Amino acid sequence: MYKLPLFIILIVISSFNAFSQHSKKNAKHHLMESPKEVSREHFKDFKLITDMLDSSKKVSSLRYNMKSVERIETGYVTATTKVKLQVHPRRSYLVNTDNKLEVLYSEGENNNKALVKPHVFPYFTMSLDPRGNLMRKNQHFTILDIGFDFSAKTIAIALSKEKDQIARHLTYVGKVEKNKMNCMLLVYENLDFSYYEYTVQHKETVSSIAGKFTVNDYMIRCKNKLYDNYGYLKEGSVVKVPTFYCKKAVFYVDEKTMLPISVSIYDEVGLFESYDFFNLEVNRPIPAAEFKRDFKGYGF
Repeated sequence: MYKLPLFIILIVISSFNAFSQHSKKNAKHHLMESPKEVSREHFKDFKLITDMLDSSKKVSSLRYNMKSVERIETGYVTATTKVKLQVHPRRSYLVNTDNKLEVLYSEGENNNKALVKPHVFPYFTMSLDPRGNLMRKNQHFTILDIGFDFSAKTIAIALSKEKDQIARHLTYVGKVEKNKMNCMLLVYENLDFSYYEYTVQHKETVSSIAGKFTVNDYMIRCKNKLYDNYGYLKEGSVVKVPTFYCKKAVFYVDEKTMLPISVSIYDEVGLFESYDFFNLEVNRPIPAAEFKRDFKGYGF
């Protein structure tokens, strides 16, 4: 199989940070049952989550700038990205404002591959699988998962596993200012976070295991040094899997939109990933032309 030169691969995979880890179908259902089990004192904590989930479901389009920090094998990497997103059908345009690398994805077009244009030598546009090795390497998430649905559902998934312990792990801190927005600060912390040994079954990948247990895909890769393994794992081998999605999560929820405009996720080491959103425009229609490669100003 033809392999791209290493420097091209590094250009492509080092520029974007997006969101993945789809929620389980009934994560919100579990949460909706929980008010019966939490005290009046903690009801505000819980209501903030459900309001955040409701708001994320109502998003049809987004424009925003994002600053991200992710821990990979060699340390922390940062990126600043401008994003246009249409939720249904899934369409997105991203440009890394540091190196001008562009990515365009339109569901159902170009064989469902993303157009990727590095604005350095050799300057050619590539069609790449959004879930393929090249676009996932050194990335916590994929371009298919950008948007607020992930960040809202992350904590929903975690809490759906431990609804009896919501009061112990979730704290509404109060109102604060973040990214020039008036926000409500919500902190989730689980001191029982750890890892257990899991025996790999037939035709399982890191991603399928993460989905099976609703935990962080890249956290499994870090813990087991499986950074570049996107294929089937050896059946019968043992991998360490986190007991929960994270040890700690910090959410700043915008009072106006009820969307999480800043999210920080921690593991046992410390900060694992963080995402901050700026210049947010919610549900302002984006013309279809802006998701075409020949749109004015694009470099594909």
